[in-house]
Amino acid sequence: MSKFSELIRSETPVLVDFYATWCGPCKAMSPILEEAAIKLKGKVKIVKVDVDKNQNAAENYKVRGVPTLILFVNGEQVWRQSGVVQLEQLIQIINQYNNHE
Repeated sequence: MSKFSELIRSETPVLVDFYATWCGPCKAMSPILEEAAIKLKGKVKIVKVDVDKNQNAAENYKVRGVPTLILFVNGEQVWRQSGVVQLEQLIQIINQYNNHE
């Protein structure tokens, strides 16, 4: 768990995708996250967390449904949303919190 804590304590925004392999909307979210990673190269770190394999992390952040996206800046949760988020909205949100340029 401490590895996760170190990971989200970054000045660069860290977007954590809590997902499950059996989840349809999670599969729909995957290409959106890949596209966001390409478009926002260097501006965000995207981390995928399988809730079935990492139940402690999911419990810690009170993840009740998947996919749940949580954006962290310097270890602080600044935004979260459950369900599929469209690419444009995701980029807009990440850019809003990316203020160390």
